Amino acid sequence: MKKITQITLAALLAAPVTLGSLSLPASASAASATPAKPTTSQSVKGPVAQAPVAYTESAADFAQFLQAKYSIQLPQQITKGDFIQAIAAITTAAQASDSEAKAPAFTDLVSGDSSYDAAVSLYNNGVLTGTEVRAKDQLSTYAAVFIAVKAAGFKELAYTYPAEKTAKALAKVGINPNRVQGQAAQELAAAIDTGLIPESLYPALLKGGVASKDFANTLLGRVLISQGKYKHEIGRSGDADIYSKLYAAYRTADLIESPELRKIVDQALRDDLVTGYNLKDSRFDSNFIDELTLTYGHDNIQHAVQLIGLLRSEGIDADVQFQPKTSAFIYLKEWGEPKETPDYKVTQIENGNYIASAKEYDIQFEFNNVADKVRFNDIVLKYAKKNSDSTSPLILSSWWQPLYYSPTALANYPVISNNKIALGNYYAQSFSLKENAKAIREGFLKLAPDADITTYDFWVDQPFFNYLNGGSE
Repeated sequence: MKKITQITLAALLAAPVTLGSLSLPASASAASATPAKPTTSQSVKGPVAQAPVAYTESAADFAQFLQAKYSIQLPQQITKGDFIQAIAAITTAAQASDSEAKAPAFTDLVSGDSSYDAAVSLYNNGVLTGTEVRAKDQLSTYAAVFIAVKAAGFKELAYTYPAEKTAKALAKVGINPNRVQGQAAQELAAAIDTGLIPESLYPALLKGGVASKDFANTLLGRVLISQGKYKHEIGRSGDADIYSKLYAAYRTADLIESPELRKIVDQALRDDLVTGYNLKDSRFDSNFIDELTLTYGHDNIQHAVQLIGLLRSEGIDADVQFQPKTSAFIYLKEWGEPKETPDYKVTQIENGNYIASAKEYDIQFEFNNVADKVRFNDIVLKYAKKNSDSTSPLILSSWWQPLYYSPTALANYPVISNNKIALGNYYAQSFSLKENAKAIREGFLKLAPDADITTYDFWVDQPFFNYLNGGSE
């Protein structure tokens, strides 16, 4: 029984499973996954470990993100129209109301032209300010910056710049104040000071002329960052302060309270529809690229710190997002009187048992490449998973059935289902074997016919899949 009592309740997240009437007073572990088109990745032998170095998002990183999230692929020779369409696709600027919307009398664009709708949108949001668009012209570095600085939301800031401050900013790049003047100079200065134009683009900006593909992709990525629409993360695993950020994120996370949502899923527990569920907040979604992402669940923050240290020691650097999570499950009355803490609460139900809620977390990783994502499995199995036939040292608080999963297909990761109910920013989810998902979804629909209920498949590590099938390891 030793092995059973040391596993978490992670596998008890959806009924029916082949565990009979067994329930455990341990922390539940489950999380959300975003459905995506499967992309199978084969096992890759990892490179020799190297110490991570400080990472800066590159033009290639931004291009990859733009393609994955917005299906944007700029041509090698970019026109101004291409850039306008890309900016319109990623902008978050509020659209003008019907009474305020205008159909600009463009002198060189008409309805039906490929750039027309994008140009109208940007014009109505103050990003384009003239009626001559010149969409077929090759994109210049300066034209790209003038569009990007307004799309990023820095227009008002730019126009506060006095001449002296403007000249000082332009001098960082080596641009003579006589080269660009007026509002154009102010916009350029603000783009430099705010970091919309990173130092890596200074030489191209100083040179002027036609904007390269890397120049345009970097500006688009920086616009996303300025709008809060790029990756949402607390840092990278190689950052010097990543551990303090982890502790701060965990310390400020509380048990998630969503009374209306909990009423639904608590009834699902009472009805034995599921054996546990998680509560999460969609505002902590990472917005990572699916093909490079894994989600790892646990309840001990020191374990997360050591896990990141382990990745660093193996030469893996990754984006890191912390996601608060509350796990709920049935606490049987025969286990004795439960002891509440600020991070562990119970509610007694009609049959004398309790619904217990425990504070946990998910860590989402976005790796630099698929090879590192594949290597993660071998690293965890070797250093962060308990085994009955091994006494090798492990990192703190390792589980018999660690839980980590991918929204896209990976070799040696079985498929299971997530059953999810969303109300506003909060959602509840319960993991299950695929063959049980239909019954759970139908049960949720009976309990909450008007709720946003989705069921989808994702790929989970083998030990957790074994647990859902009744295995102890």
